[in-house]
Amino acid sequence: MCGRFALDSETDELIQEFVAAGGDFRDWRPTYSIAPTDPVPIVRERVRSGTGEIERTVDAAVWDFHPAFIRDSKRPNFNARLETVASNGMWKGAFASSRALVPMRGYYEWTGEAGHKRAHFLHAQTGGLLAAAGLYTARKVDGEWQVSTAIITRPARDASGEIHDRMPVFLERSAWDDYLDPDKLDEAAKEDMVAFLASESDHVAGTIASYEVDRRVNNSRTVDPEDPTLIEPLSDAD
Repeated sequence: MCGRFALDSETDELIQEFVAAGGDFRDWRPTYSIAPTDPVPIVRERVRSGTGEIERTVDAAVWDFHPAFIRDSKRPNFNARLETVASNGMWKGAFASSRALVPMRGYYEWTGEAGHKRAHFLHAQTGGLLAAAGLYTARKVDGEWQVSTAIITRPARDASGEIHDRMPVFLERSAWDDYLDPDKLDEAAKEDMVAFLASESDHVAGTIASYEVDRRVNNSRTVDPEDPTLIEPLSDAD
């Protein structure tokens, strides 16, 4: 997964889709070119202090995983590999107890040579929202808590594999509860969760379709992220 995706759902629709209690992310607007370091909505579960109840919310996170123990980096950390997410020191703490879902309509990949890259949009064949398995962490920035996130990736399958060798770990609704459960996983449970993600994401991997889109999306700094035509397929005339 190269690092760009699209999400055209309003926050209220996300809350309904993921059966969440809400959150503070009320400024979200449909965005068709989300790049690393951009704010993204994540779905997570936490134990409410005082009551002990588990609450599911849609919240804002920076797409650049940055735990407090890591110094500033010139390169954003936005993808974690499923093969090492349970053991790598960067990710293993969050994988144990701070798991999230990252909703998206689809994501972009590119083929071809530099300067002539062709853009492809990968999406669910049904046209519905996709839920990528993610991680989150929090640290204080200028006295305020900042949540950041990364998306877990795996070897690509079917249409995804024809475009790129990696893809997000997508989960069906039936797997959401198990993945979001905030109980801390021990070492054995983390390995079980890796196997669970590999197996469950196989179901979605086979349903991913792709089509070519306009190369305007190639440059994340110049493209209008609110332009919905970015995810429209190229016509034969193009």
